Amino acid sequence: MPSPTPARRSRRTDALSADAIIEAAITVLDAEGEEALTFRALSTALETGPGAIYNHLANKQEILAAAAHRLVVHALADVPSDPDAENGIRAVMLAFFDLFGAHPWVGTQLSREPWQAALLEMFEAIGTHLEALGVEERYQFTAASSLLNFVLGVAGQHASATRLARDLDRSAFLRDIADGWKDEATAASHPFSRRMADQLAEHDDRQQYSDGVDFILAGIAAVTAGGGL
Repeated sequence: MPSPTPARRSRRTDALSADAIIEAAITVLDAEGEEALTFRALSTALETGPGAIYNHLANKQEILAAAAHRLVVHALADVPSDPDAENGIRAVMLAFFDLFGAHPWVGTQLSREPWQAALLEMFEAIGTHLEALGVEERYQFTAASSLLNFVLGVAGQHASATRLARDLDRSAFLRDIADGWKDEATAASHPFSRRMADQLAEHDDRQQYSDGVDFILAGIAAVTAGGGL
């Protein structure tokens, strides 16, 4: 009896586009993480061969950069306009926080390459509001960079926390650290950390981030009001 012929994987009949590749990549990254993003996985998802993908995006890094840029642009498009410059910056900054929460791999990507397209979009979105705040042009680069660097620090934390969350419960993990800060030996050598232990265990990430943005904005306001650093 002849052996059955293996089923052949169907191939797409429509033209493959860079947009389709990026959307498929985002789906893989969100579901399985960066390790799962391979040309083989994309070929399967897109029902095409790796060569067709190479025609649009040459390597994994290009795909990651394009995917991060796509999500940043979409996040900014959803930010409501606000005539108040401070509220506008807060809205932009919170949009970034929520983006990294939904797509933690973006944080890892943004740390790889300075001034990639996604970072340029973020820098522009922040800086647009600074002139309206009354920040002199000579201080605008520093002000925008301070806010952007704060965002990138949080993005990296989101990426790390997501990796930890695969094996650990966040609340229990933070409580264990806090308990370590409060033990006798650590408390004696690190009194500030001892006092902060309960806040570490109980803090809300989004509120802490929002408060951090307010701290930076208060510093920018002080520079503006005082006429300089």
